Amino acid sequence: MRVILSTCSPGEADALLDAMLSERLVGCGNLIPGVRSRYFWEGEIQSDEEVVLLMETTDEKAAAAASRLRELHSYDVPKILTLEPASCEPAYLAWLAGATGGA
Repeated sequence: MRVILSTCSPGEADALLDAMLSERLVGCGNLIPGVRSRYFWEGEIQSDEEVVLLMETTDEKAAAAASRLRELHSYDVPKILTLEPASCEPAYLAWLAGATGGA
């Protein structure tokens, strides 16, 4: 299992997650709204409202999911972190495999 973490503008969060789900690149996603992000960009400190996306996928689909998210994302340099949990409930892993079109 892999967890893909990203941030995006509030206006694109649902569309990004829906695309990832409909293409079966992820089996589940959480939208965490109301995040204020501060970062250094183009020589200045920026501040924006964002949504955190947490998406779950299989080991086999992780690279394709990250690549597709990069294509869909509106940011020039999107945050796309792929994390590997230390453990996961076997029944959840089985569900995730089915939800992403695996065995």
